[in-house]
Amino acid sequence: MPFLRLTLAFSVNRLLTRRLFMARKFAPNFAWFSFAWVLLLSMQYVMAQTTISTGSIQGTITDPSGAVVSSAKITITNKATGREINTNVSSSGTYTSGALIPGEYLVKVEARGFKTSQTSLVVQVGVTTPGNVKLQLGQASEIVEVQGGQVQVNTEQATVQGVVTPEQMEQLRVNGRNFLDLAQLEPGVQIQDGGNFDPTKNGFSSISFGGRFGRTSRIEVDGVDISDETVGTTTQNIPQVALQEFQISQSSLDPSTELTSSGAVNVVTRSGSNGFHGEAFGLFRDQTISADLSGQGTGTPFQRQQYGGRFGGPLIKNKVFFFLSGERTKQDTNNPVLLTQPFTPLSGGFSSPFREKELLGKLDWQITPTNFHLFYRFTYDNNISVRAFNPQAYEPFANKNNTPGHLVGFDFNSGSFTHSIRFGYTKFQNGIGDAVTGTSIFNPAPELTLSIGSGNSFFCDSQAVFCSGPNFLAPQATFQENRQIKYDGSKAFRSHIFRYGVGVNRILGGGFANFFGLAPAVNANNNANSIDFANNSCGTGTPCFPGGASNPLNFPVDFVLLGNGQGFFTEKSAFNLPAGGQSDTRFQWYVADAWKIRPNFTITAALRYVRDTGRTDSDLPPIPALDQFGAGLGNRVKQPDANFAPELGIAWDPTGSGKTVVRAGVGLFYENVIFNNVLFDRPGRLEQGLFNGSAPACFNGAVFPVTFPDGSTVHPTFCGQPIGNVGGEVAALQQQFQQATANAGPAGNPNFIGNALTAAANVNGISLFAPDYKTPRSVQINAGIQRQLFKGTVLSADYVRNVQTRSLLGVDINHVGDARFLDPTVAQAAIDATLAQCGVATLNQAAVACPGLHPTGPATIADFGN
Repeated sequence: MPFLRLTLAFSVNRLLTRRLFMARKFAPNFAWFSFAWVLLLSMQYVMAQTTISTGSIQGTITDPSGAVVSSAKITITNKATGREINTNVSSSGTYTSGALIPGEYLVKVEARGFKTSQTSLVVQVGVTTPGNVKLQLGQASEIVEVQGGQVQVNTEQATVQGVVTPEQMEQLRVNGRNFLDLAQLEPGVQIQDGGNFDPTKNGFSSISFGGRFGRTSRIEVDGVDISDETVGTTTQNIPQVALQEFQISQSSLDPSTELTSSGAVNVVTRSGSNGFHGEAFGLFRDQTISADLSGQGTGTPFQRQQYGGRFGGPLIKNKVFFFLSGERTKQDTNNPVLLTQPFTPLSGGFSSPFREKELLGKLDWQITPTNFHLFYRFTYDNNISVRAFNPQAYEPFANKNNTPGHLVGFDFNSGSFTHSIRFGYTKFQNGIGDAVTGTSIFNPAPELTLSIGSGNSFFCDSQAVFCSGPNFLAPQATFQENRQIKYDGSKAFRSHIFRYGVGVNRILGGGFANFFGLAPAVNANNNANSIDFANNSCGTGTPCFPGGASNPLNFPVDFVLLGNGQGFFTEKSAFNLPAGGQSDTRFQWYVADAWKIRPNFTITAALRYVRDTGRTDSDLPPIPALDQFGAGLGNRVKQPDANFAPELGIAWDPTGSGKTVVRAGVGLFYENVIFNNVLFDRPGRLEQGLFNGSAPACFNGAVFPVTFPDGSTVHPTFCGQPIGNVGGEVAALQQQFQQATANAGPAGNPNFIGNALTAAANVNGISLFAPDYKTPRSVQINAGIQRQLFKGTVLSADYVRNVQTRSLLGVDINHVGDARFLDPTVAQAAIDATLAQCGVATLNQAAVACPGLHPTGPATIADFGN
């Protein structure tokens, strides 16, 4: 979706935004793009030293006539820590600072025959701050002081980005204090509740750029990646009180950004300084300031307490600094369960608490006054919540997250080269458990995961009107461990600033998801027949249990799904578990250049490369049996190895005053493929293994024979009976099924695609990668202008476009429902054979009388294709 991004920024730290979304088709022409790229490379004019965890200062020194000054001494001093950086200008009059931690700096320029200039500038994360200086004739002993504004035009970069400053964080409070919610201060960005796309992300937020889904937005803190590789968004929350700056990048992303085609968040945390500084806060909120949705004058019970603080300062002045921070959230509320007919009398609620602890500590060592900066940072996040997968259900689960993280950073210069190194370690641990058993939550059938709704809504989805019992997600655990090393460097040469970097991230994933492991899933239809049955479940006018149709125990057993008690989806051991492991080594590098053709015109270009080793199951052998459905379908999945991504941009100050910039950029960006995609592919490619699975026992009230791993078959006797009378019998059958599965061990895999010849998310949970798989990617395009209206006020207007050239698509090779592939003769013959085998006259009769003729229920059009 393209949109026009308008931002008006004031130095008084108020941000006003207006967005105009425009829908139009755009077909990128790569011919000019490739030609321009090759031309630039051939001239060896290959973005400033700014990285995703630092900023920089870059500028040109000129005399009163506008001619460049090629012999000047530059001293850049951090006002908070006293660190000094000395550099010289090039023969083209340009200079660069190298990587700088965000903060306030003093730029001192000394040159023979000119007055000394001192300029105060603010460096922001991910931003190349313009540091152009026009010297005045005079003695070096005379000092000219220039005060730069907090908000100024960026004349050096084509990137569409915004930075939330510490002042804005203090003045524009975010409800709930989730650090990612700060992103909503930028135009074109929406916040998503992470729990809306995966239950393991309760307590986390996610970020949508330009209307795109928030799973794959990249989250980086102090230069290292903390993104969740299994389902998306972040692995941990960072205390908001510890943030120095918060940057949002939407288009023409910095080449050092980790894998994403959507957008990125770059966060820099605070450090200590030469002065002791700190703060403490306490926040309280309850239902008295909320809308009364109950209409009873009391509102839904709610209370939130948040408190925390920060403190930092010097251990050794100008040398060693410390910083400590922490936040605590204690929230209690009641989750209302407002049921519709016929279960209105059962409406109520349950307690839904949330607890979180966030800690951050940092130690900085300025090894020498002008060089060698080393730091260590520790983070810790722990949160616990109780929520339901469907809010209108008595079926909540307990979600627990625990994430420690460590980071070591080292920044230094050697001559005209700059170097930035990061070593990061993160370990994310998530667990989902039952929150119903042993509590006072309404649970009429404790031995069952019960749902009543339209069709077989085992997952208590939006079609269900009543749900109770142990949550089908439990027990479940998800683990992720990142070991990351990154290097970013730069070299200033004449009118160029060359950049280069390389990174390796060893990512381990693992865990289990024992769906329906605690209790069998039982479902009843919510229709007139089922309601009539409930009112007469033990004879005409006599329900088996009080309440008739308002009591779910009187409804018939229409559908039953038995869990096999296993939770693994891969055969690899990890995290002290015998299976369920995943691994990936992400390798990436980039080269880039910011070429100042003129002091007021900069061309930026970059080439990036990225490779993942564990996102496609390419290590598994071919499956020749699939070739019968199409030539090459049984081939080994291709490993994408040619993910090269070029990028071009311009920044032009037409007046040379630093008050206006015209900028544009275009680039190719590859997208992340989450581990979950592998989890639903790999079990179908392994001939042997003990994986999560399930078996139907009843379908629409009819018996569905259950086949055990040893080949024996059980014909249930509870189908169509009142739920309350047979709950124990259903639970006993699941226990037998689980025991038989465990006894069989990792023998033949019933879901192996080479034997089952079935792969469908709604049949056996298998979704296969295509053999010619290619990594998803997008082309990012932006063009806009920044203009200083008056001192301290800048207007930005950018057209932003993201064109997906490759997307993850599920393709049905059976062409279900596509009339072009329906052979009427074959279809009629299949229908006649089905009816004859069942001994009935119509397909509807066959669906009820002979459900075993179809693996998952009534026959579908897929059975009648060619």
